[in-house]
Amino acid sequence: MEFRSGDNVVHPSYGVGNIVRLEERQLAEAQMRLYYVLAIGTTTVWVPVHSDGSTILRTVTAKQDIDQYRALLKSRPTPLERDHNKRRLEINERLKQGSFRVMCEVVRDLAACGWYKQIGEVDAGLLQKVRGNLRREWAAAAGVSMPEAIQEVDALLLAGREAYKTAA
Repeated sequence: MEFRSGDNVVHPSYGVGNIVRLEERQLAEAQMRLYYVLAIGTTTVWVPVHSDGSTILRTVTAKQDIDQYRALLKSRPTPLERDHNKRRLEINERLKQGSFRVMCEVVRDLAACGWYKQIGEVDAGLLQKVRGNLRREWAAAAGVSMPEAIQEVDALLLAGREAYKTAA
């Protein structure tokens, strides 16, 4: 997919950003290569374009798809691996997919880990990062402010917690 200057896109690690330009540069490789210059907050990220035109970037989730993610955030969490090393590997593998669905699932499942006992520092840091990316994309997709996105995502997770606790 080809993006244009001004397009909002999602980077799997950094979250929502804005395409500044497409530029040909010679960075770490010996030959010239195309890069999308992506502005994410005050950070600039250079994202390579592969020879077939593909990239790790994706478009922001469509507004009409938000309802299915509302239901997903309120749904019963999937239990995560108890061993913290295996859990971290599993979550990182899932996040490599870079999809909004996976972000919602990871946030729901990690948040649920903290319902009955405090989660560890590494899990808490990962949850904070992924939840932040989720909220920013939610705001962009739904066309709402960040405070509104934060409030809605948190309310959905709380509703899921209440439903899960009642059913347990």
